[in-house]
Amino acid sequence: MFTKILIANRGEIAIRIIRACKEMGISTVAVYSQADKDSLHTALADQAVCVGGPKAEESYLNAQRIISAALATGAQAIHPGYGFLSENPDFAAQCRQYGLTFIGPPAEVIAKMGDKEAARRLMRESGVPTTPGTDVLASPEEALAAAKTLGYPVLIKASAGGGGKGIRQVDRPEDMERAFLTASSEAEKAFGDGRVYMERYLNPVKHIEVQLLADQTGRTVCLGERECSIQRNNQKLIEESPSPGVSPAVREKLIEAAAKAAKAAGYVNAGTVEFLMDQKGNFYFMEMNTRLQVEHPVTELVTGVDIVKWQIRIAAGVPLDFDQNDIHLQGAAIECRINATNAGKVEFFHPPGGPWVRFDTFLFQGYEIPPYYDSMLGKLIVYSSTRGEAIRKMQSALCELIIGGAGNNIEDQIEIIRDRQFRAGEYYTDFMKFFRPKK
Repeated sequence: MFTKILIANRGEIAIRIIRACKEMGISTVAVYSQADKDSLHTALADQAVCVGGPKAEESYLNAQRIISAALATGAQAIHPGYGFLSENPDFAAQCRQYGLTFIGPPAEVIAKMGDKEAARRLMRESGVPTTPGTDVLASPEEALAAAKTLGYPVLIKASAGGGGKGIRQVDRPEDMERAFLTASSEAEKAFGDGRVYMERYLNPVKHIEVQLLADQTGRTVCLGERECSIQRNNQKLIEESPSPGVSPAVREKLIEAAAKAAKAAGYVNAGTVEFLMDQKGNFYFMEMNTRLQVEHPVTELVTGVDIVKWQIRIAAGVPLDFDQNDIHLQGAAIECRINATNAGKVEFFHPPGGPWVRFDTFLFQGYEIPPYYDSMLGKLIVYSSTRGEAIRKMQSALCELIIGGAGNNIEDQIEIIRDRQFRAGEYYTDFMKFFRPKK
């Protein structure tokens, strides 16, 4: 087992990993930007190293400085968290080159599954259902011909995409050229890769994902599904497990498909297979996230499995000590992402409390929110024996949460939780398109 791990991230996920390491008796090294010198993760780690200026490319995306910090402090492994370098195959390969363990899948697997179009092709060949679509498209003209076969509406999607970037919906032939060029340009700027492909636009659908762990012996265990259909601009807002729209029979098929996907990819460590599911329970592979997910806590609460600790154990060569028959989803968990609507100073901070209420955050009273990074301030997670009780617990917790001085989306989350459609579990990825919060 490792004795020292460097966490190549910031904010709540860095704190989450530090806490797991402390419980395992592992020393931690935090890296931070100049903007984060007073951030909570730097105080909680055993050591902290500044790796550059306030912008992400100067610090959290600077692979060489992060590796240098790991070597200088004697860390044996690097945990990338999510975002930043977590799905960068070059970074994973550099870690290996310098004798550092990357806590995640091998670089080759990250590269294979990071190419969305190539991943779709692999899934088709492996018998995993995929959304009707194309390979990489060379031009708007080729896209027009493909859309004629698939039928409108269609989605133009970045091959190297993620985080909702490089995606454009096309409803009419006359909009194709503009959508193609815009998606390609956005993908080039975001990922350094302007290649795009096309999928048929399915609606209404649910966004369902399956969390899995795979060890170095080849054992793969799926930890049930998460419902992630409440989204704005392709960014998730609320996640829950289990999904209110997945029956036991469909869950069994999802788990089978996710395990098949992981084995086809030669997957090791924690990963998530994402699917779109229609109203009849038919589902289609969308992509695989080769990292820890923001929403992993809801799975931890309904399964009792600490995903972060198992990431570390698997990276150290420890085999899973349970199998698929040991996984039983119990109760219901819901997570609300609390996002900033503007940067500012936290004048007053009161997190909610009570049994099975958890607020993963890096905030404290007096903290100055920097303008350089992701807008998420924290994740409010609740657990109860039934979904109805979990909804009531979340509503109560949201009403108790106060982040004074910094604009946020707490009120919007309260309105979503109160919404009749949400409470019935009969919601789809277009929910936010029709949602109108009360003023």
